[in-house]
Amino acid sequence: MNKFKKLIVAAGLMLSISSFTLTNQTEAATTYTVKSGQTYWKISTGFGIPLNSLMSANNSKPLIAGQNITLPNSPISAADKDLMARLVRAEAVGEPYAGKVAVAVVILNRVKSDQFPNSVRGVIYQISNGYYAFTPVANGEINKPADAESKRAVNEAIALMGKGGGSLFFYNPDTSTNSWILSRPVTTRIGNHVFAR
Repeated sequence: MNKFKKLIVAAGLMLSISSFTLTNQTEAATTYTVKSGQTYWKISTGFGIPLNSLMSANNSKPLIAGQNITLPNSPISAADKDLMARLVRAEAVGEPYAGKVAVAVVILNRVKSDQFPNSVRGVIYQISNGYYAFTPVANGEINKPADAESKRAVNEAIALMGKGGGSLFFYNPDTSTNSWILSRPVTTRIGNHVFAR
């Protein structure tokens, strides 16, 4: 009788462990219920998920209000999104929204480039030739909270990952005194900023 009780307890324990494992596997996948009028683009920019990743995770199937879709994890952490948004606010205050998105895109492009550190934090706090890469880091402006528009611009830049002209730099031609930056190939001009490779 003792062996039978041990067998039942062991079987119960195994069943509990396997159901716990299955529960954790299903909780790992994030689902989202599509609302009326939403598109992949709206969802992507709302959550800061690359559009390509979102569409791929859902086999690019048409979206219907009320259906559940899979939200892949964002490649950028919440802390890094906040850091990017604070830099965008400081660098692009007074610039058009598209210029704010472009500043965030530069940060992401630098993370992907082998010419720069491979993390958002590393790119933003990079020191080269004794100077910070971004003025707001040196003057403390990066420590001020980000506004809603800068946060939205960061999410849109993340949604655009893998697209664009590959800008790695930006500058204001009216105030820049660096002849090297002026020699870089221009990708676009938005507001007071020139974006370059």
